[in-house]
Amino acid sequence: MAYPKQQNHPAGQYAALTSVTHTPAYVLDEKKLLKNLQILKSVQYQSGCKILLAQKAFSMFAVYPLISEYLDGTTASGLYEAKLGREHFPGEVHVFSPAYKFTDILEIAEIADHVVFNSLQQFKDLSHICCNAGKSVGLRINPECSTQETAIYDPCAPGSRLGILAEDLDRFANHHKDLMRRVDGLHFHTLCEQNVDALEYTLKAVEEKFSKYLYKCKWVNFGGGHHITRPDYDRELLIKLIKNFSEKYQVQVYLEPGEAIALNAGYLVTEILDIVENHGTKILILDTSASCHMPDVLEMPYRPPLFDAGQPGEKRYTYRLSSCTCLAGDIIGDYSFDHELYISDRLCFEDMMIYSMVKNNTFNGMPLPDIGILNNHNQYEIIRSFNYQDFKERLS
Repeated sequence: MAYPKQQNHPAGQYAALTSVTHTPAYVLDEKKLLKNLQILKSVQYQSGCKILLAQKAFSMFAVYPLISEYLDGTTASGLYEAKLGREHFPGEVHVFSPAYKFTDILEIAEIADHVVFNSLQQFKDLSHICCNAGKSVGLRINPECSTQETAIYDPCAPGSRLGILAEDLDRFANHHKDLMRRVDGLHFHTLCEQNVDALEYTLKAVEEKFSKYLYKCKWVNFGGGHHITRPDYDRELLIKLIKNFSEKYQVQVYLEPGEAIALNAGYLVTEILDIVENHGTKILILDTSASCHMPDVLEMPYRPPLFDAGQPGEKRYTYRLSSCTCLAGDIIGDYSFDHELYISDRLCFEDMMIYSMVKNNTFNGMPLPDIGILNNHNQYEIIRSFNYQDFKERLS
């Protein structure tokens, strides 16, 4: 297999290329994970906030014990994630879902610490179960403050099903003062891969619409979407905003990022199975798939970074990267390289820990990638491998 020479390249990517025993494989880079966790720990210490791991983005529970040394707990999107957090992560368990089944809320009330309701109807019908179990109850609010242009990622878009509008909460509170005593906190989640300026703008809308409720809260959850560990993120302003808010309203502030924990902290290593050509376009057919193994490439969409590669035409040899599924549009993108590529060469996609394992699937009978860890000494350990039975048992 043709690998780039080790010198002049980051050790993690090179070690992933050479150490993985079977492809495709998701590879967590422990050094990069620890770097992110240290940043988040510093933000907690300086601001007084608590940071939770949003499992919807990253649920590799093999490293939950490590993450729990830096963060305060997990947040879940329903019963299964709540159980995963309770079983494997020492710390708080918070749950939010757009709606709960009655049977699920009975179990959630036993294992969660905070339960957040998305609608006033479900709050009215189900919150007593959580209160009777001694759990903290919150409401998700919608500040109607859009900070992004892509509607699919905008919880504040017109017609959104996520969060309670201020006018509806006011009307409910006027008629149900007794029920409002159950509310310990408010939760909003409006960001997606954004810097702190979007949070600053959102906080102004939250205060303008919900300040009379904020003064009665014990905690306020700023949700996720904060790219805190990104190099250009303004962490000083984040710390300032949190401190000012918590002091003004005398509340515990929570953040629940998912991406920030494992941002740029892992890879997807793949092998070239074949090379075909169509009207001058050279196409690599890989043993991985955008549709199956990195769905956000098609859903966002976005072009994932690739180790030792450049933009189309930037380097001497340009290829289109695709998979061996039957989906014609299962295309990862066009990349260029300094050297020609051959069948059985390996490639290493970067930033492949977030929204990958949690979203992958076995469409077309594609095998799921191995899951492994590249430790601090660049030694590779397989955590989990998948086989035919894993594919079969999901289907009947």
